[in-house]
Amino acid sequence: MTDADRETLRALADEGNEKALDRLAELADQGGDLVELSELLDEGSERAGELLTRRAAERKDLVELQRIADAGYDEAGDVLNRLLDS
Repeated sequence: MTDADRETLRALADEGNEKALDRLAELADQGGDLVELSELLDEGSERAGELLTRRAAERKDLVELQRIADAGYDEAGDVLNRLLDS
């Protein structure tokens, strides 16, 4: 994807387009950019929360799961609780 395409997605996301925000999260995940994924989560991207939760669960990173849950992605809390119960 070109920078212009990414800029277009960013502009759309800034205007409240959730699909564009999701696409930015997927691109960040594909590129391994955890900082961008975290920023997108802070912007309210459910997809970013999902992708970060998957990564944290694979590593069994309980602290990261708590951070993701605190940022508003409830599924991370559910995953955290399952890991704590096991």
